[in-house]
Amino acid sequence: MNFAEIFNRYGLIAVSVFCLSFVLTFLAVKIFPKLKLMDRPHDYGLNRAPIPYYGGVAIFLSFAISVLIFVPLEKHVIGLLVGAAIIFLVGFFDDKFRISPIVRLLFQFLAATVLVFAGIYIFSINIPIFGVLDLDNLVIKNIPLFSALFTVIWVMVIVNAMNFLDGVSGLNSGISSIAALSMFFLSINPILHVDLASQSGVATIALILAMTGFAFMIFDFPKPKILMGDSGSTFFGFVLATLAIFSGGKVATAFLVLGIPILDMAWVVARRIKDGKKFWQGDLKHLHHRLLSFGLSERKTVLVYYLIAAIFGFSAVMLVDSSQKLFMLIGLVVLMVIMAFYVAFGENGKVKGEK
Repeated sequence: MNFAEIFNRYGLIAVSVFCLSFVLTFLAVKIFPKLKLMDRPHDYGLNRAPIPYYGGVAIFLSFAISVLIFVPLEKHVIGLLVGAAIIFLVGFFDDKFRISPIVRLLFQFLAATVLVFAGIYIFSINIPIFGVLDLDNLVIKNIPLFSALFTVIWVMVIVNAMNFLDGVSGLNSGISSIAALSMFFLSINPILHVDLASQSGVATIALILAMTGFAFMIFDFPKPKILMGDSGSTFFGFVLATLAIFSGGKVATAFLVLGIPILDMAWVVARRIKDGKKFWQGDLKHLHHRLLSFGLSERKTVLVYYLIAAIFGFSAVMLVDSSQKLFMLIGLVVLMVIMAFYVAFGENGKVKGEK
């Protein structure tokens, strides 16, 4: 499929979704202050004026309306929309009322279970060198147990990884857009899919998510005019996790593009547990916080993340061989270790700013 064919098939969708998301976000920026839908900077020790919050409302509405217009409704799509609505609503009420972390996890589990009952599973994992690991060997009441379990775990991991990423404005929207765009191009790659028509729905949903994120990013990029909140960050994570499962699975691609957020979450959670803290207890020791403390501005920190995601996203699309993706994954882990070590230790082996 050449550029002209891509534009003819998907150009109107891309432009329409971008415009819808832009308009809804613009309206949110103007209307939310009147509705007192603002963030609470003083709760976090920030000395600035409140910013319109709950940007996830514009994100969810843009995505849901666009899917209903451009994507045929079938069981998988309905499961995605229902699960995404659960994630969005829980995020919204958490932004508003501070819901217990355990309750949030329970609703995330529920949303992931909705996908399972909609028939969205990870049936197998292609492990380079070792081959394909089948997960559908144990079937109970027409549900492949291991596939369902791995699907739920995968969705919850990505949802929380993207939520953890929302420590600097512009990070989540930009990374989500890059990841979704990578999945779009992967879905329309004729080398990977003999029947491109079977990937049309996945490609359209991925494009919708990408355009929704890009439009929001215009308002979200430092210095932001609006913040997405948990209702937006967890929503992006849920849809990306689901897209990675749809039609043949793109889990490896998602892991490469979202590798830094995933590995950062794993490192932070492990450190919190080691320190005897609750793993959901927030702090300022994520990689993006370390980059900020090391002297990078918010814009430069965001752009560093964009660059890394774009490089690995491009690689995931271009490298179709699983062994090549393994080397890219190893490179990603090495890069994460180097970055973490570099920003964790300033001069004389101390964290910058440490006395």
